[in-house]
Amino acid sequence: MRAVVVGGGIGGLCAAIGLHRVGVEPLVLERADVLGEVGAGLSLWPNALSALDAIGVGAAVRAVGVTALSRAGIRLPDGKWLRHKHSGDVPVLMVHRADLHRVLCDALPADALRAGATVTGVEDGTVTYRTGGGERTVDADLVVAADGVHSVLRQRFWPDARVRFEGRTVWRAVVGPGAPAIEDGLTMDRDLQFGLLPLSNDRVYWFLTAAAERPDVRYSDELAEVRRRVSGWHAPIADVLDATKPDAVLHHDITVLDPLPGYVHGRVALLGDAAHAQTPDLGQGACQAIEDAAVLSAAVAGGDVPVGLTEYERLRRPRTQAMARAGLQQADLMAKHFGLVTALTRHMPAALWRRQTARWTDWTAPIL
Repeated sequence: MRAVVVGGGIGGLCAAIGLHRVGVEPLVLERADVLGEVGAGLSLWPNALSALDAIGVGAAVRAVGVTALSRAGIRLPDGKWLRHKHSGDVPVLMVHRADLHRVLCDALPADALRAGATVTGVEDGTVTYRTGGGERTVDADLVVAADGVHSVLRQRFWPDARVRFEGRTVWRAVVGPGAPAIEDGLTMDRDLQFGLLPLSNDRVYWFLTAAAERPDVRYSDELAEVRRRVSGWHAPIADVLDATKPDAVLHHDITVLDPLPGYVHGRVALLGDAAHAQTPDLGQGACQAIEDAAVLSAAVAGGDVPVGLTEYERLRRPRTQAMARAGLQQADLMAKHFGLVTALTRHMPAALWRRQTARWTDWTAPIL
């Protein structure tokens, strides 16, 4: 069996690794001229780590990460704690996206990765793509569309799918090595959230999400705009921003994909953001793409692609769409009832807080 994976991001690479593990020959076609990941930090919750273990790269990923408690310590801009971290909170592995991408690339044969390859068509399992050497075709038993929220293949087979601006924008950056000391946590205001999280090699990942009336608003100095929005907030936020290089700041709008009626069309399976792009409120976007990869690999391992894809859709669509709804509901609650959110955060028992997180993260990958 051969699988063509369209998109060389984290989800696509995990799919290729999982498929390779179950005996399927993968070919990853990445549109960019160089395989790599542009981004900052990434939180891998226990469910994603279970999937990474299943496809055989969990130990290598853990070696480039550092354990933290994301979204566990919550503060207000003046530094007052609404909630301190608790020993029973769900841990995450924090990794730099580029480090994770490198580990995943190293887990595949070199000839399975093809950069500078733009897919132009899929017809009855024949994939057509364009490279610097002209147009080529390759036959596949399975095509995995892992080409992101603006997926070309999804537009081809699901033309009515709607991607929309969610009403927020986000800045991200990595500081260090030699970053200021931090205590990982989240600082909340009515329309702003600032996160501080550790990375390996004495680095710090920070992000700021903010309400926005319209998409595509950019600033000549993005770092200065972040400073303006969190001016006067508690230490060490100002120190972290002072240590940030202006060209390290990434700024993207948050977009979501309305629920799709299906994730499979013939031999084509949607994966990751191409299937269920969601808000970052639960920290599960990349984690769900990694889950997709493990489940898809297990589903087609028996060699019957149509049956396997039916099983993949049955298992993945309810979970991922429920998670996407929960993220939107959490964002809506924060925007409309900030006082209630702070009160709940302050008084919620630690055991209930963990259960609220664990309903998404207590998931075990299938054995490949």
